[in-house]
Amino acid sequence: MMKPESVRISDATEDTVAEIVAGFGFNCYRLVVKHGGQDVNVIWSAPGFEDGTERPSGSGIPILFPFPGRIQGTSFTWEGTDYSLPAGDGQGNAIHGFVHERAWRVIQQESDRVVGQFQASVDDPSLLAQWPADFRLTADYQVQPDRLHCSYRVENPSDTPLPFGLGTHPYFSLPLGGKDAGRCQVRLPVSQRWELVEMIPTGHQQDLSSDEDYQVGKVFEGLILDDIFTGLTAAEERVVTSIEDPDSGLRVTQTFDATFPHCVVYTPPHREALCIEPYSMVSAAYQLEQGPAACGLRVLPPGETIVFNVTIEMSR
Repeated sequence: MMKPESVRISDATEDTVAEIVAGFGFNCYRLVVKHGGQDVNVIWSAPGFEDGTERPSGSGIPILFPFPGRIQGTSFTWEGTDYSLPAGDGQGNAIHGFVHERAWRVIQQESDRVVGQFQASVDDPSLLAQWPADFRLTADYQVQPDRLHCSYRVENPSDTPLPFGLGTHPYFSLPLGGKDAGRCQVRLPVSQRWELVEMIPTGHQQDLSSDEDYQVGKVFEGLILDDIFTGLTAAEERVVTSIEDPDSGLRVTQTFDATFPHCVVYTPPHREALCIEPYSMVSAAYQLEQGPAACGLRVLPPGETIVFNVTIEMSR
């Protein structure tokens, strides 16, 4: 097995460095920011992830498309046609779409920027039998001092409507320059969660209890989550989430478009990272009675384009 193609980008001072494995989901598996002469890992990945042998959704920043999260079972129906999907979550459900585990093409590269693209009909035509329309997804990563900006452009190059959802799945390293991950504070502007049964949304949304005020912060110690939150508060059409390490004084802030109305928060069993995942759609939208508006399902007409933005920044 050949090692997948990887790309390194950095700011002019080399104090902010990102590495993207284009041949394995265009995954930004490494983001390092220098603070006070110390290299701080912002993004966690399993050792050797860039070799393409680790679980594709288990490290770095997996890109989840054309559906983030789970679709119950291995099929769904769209406009009267049934589509078969591969099971992927160990429980018999389809999960996280297609692009996070496939090779992308690098279409532009500079010292501080790299652009990758995946199109079903070009890069894996077998997907055309698994989804209602062809799709083209372009990811644009650019580093600036202390910052990574991510732009995701969804295009419908086919002659039929494209139903889709987009999510990202960043693994934020803990601690952030300190010595105790458990002391790190997590802040999320959320007010509701989707009710889940065996990890599948039922369609019901629940208000958070008074002891779940993530907006004022929760310590990582004892926090165990694999939840889909909603009711996100946005300011000027942007949602801000953060993790702060009180020992180092460092904070990582993830800001994303309000076009992501849902946010999955996951605490991996290894406790070396925390995932805060912007989702444009709850994937069970294809099977829930609530309809597209509640679930975030988008249908892109032929020839149309939509862009989503996420920024990750380290500060003190």
